[in-house]
Amino acid sequence: MTEPRWLSDSEQCAWRKFAALMTVVPAALDAQLQRDSGLTHFGYWVLAMLSEDPDRALRMSDLAARANASPSRVSHVVARLEQQGWVRRQRATSDGRGNVAELTDAGYDKVVAAAPGHVAKVRDLVFGGLTEDQVRQLNELCTAVLAHLDPEGTLTTAPPQPGA
Repeated sequence: MTEPRWLSDSEQCAWRKFAALMTVVPAALDAQLQRDSGLTHFGYWVLAMLSEDPDRALRMSDLAARANASPSRVSHVVARLEQQGWVRRQRATSDGRGNVAELTDAGYDKVVAAAPGHVAKVRDLVFGGLTEDQVRQLNELCTAVLAHLDPEGTLTTAPPQPGA
C-alpha cells in the first residue's frame, strides 16, 4: 500500500480557504434570493439561463448543460418553477423528442426583479474586497481549475455574447 500524497502546508491553507468559500458563498446567495425573491440560487440560475436565450426557451438537455447540472436536478427545479408559473415545459416541436423549458412572461419578470439584489450580493461577497488585478487573477485561477476539471470544455461559464 502506498502512502497517500498529502497536501503541502500551502495547499492545505489554500484548500481550507477555498472550501470555506464553497460553503459560505452559496449559502449566502441562497439566503438572499430566498428572502428577497422566494427563489433558490439554483432556481434563479435556471431562470437566468432561460432569460439569456433569444427565444427564452431551451431543450431540457441544453438547459442542464448551460446550468452545469445534471438533467435530473434541472428537471426537478423546472417542475418547481412550473408550479410557480415561471416556466412551462412542452414537447420539442422540431423533432417531437425531448422537452423544452420556456420562460413565461411572469418568469422573465421574476428573474429581472431578482437580478439587482442578486448582483449586489455577488458584488458584496466576492468582488467587494478585490482590486481589478485580483479580479483578473481570480478569473485566471478559475479558468485554470475549470480547464483541469473539464478538459473538453463542456462546462458553460461565459456570458452570452450580444447578437449571438
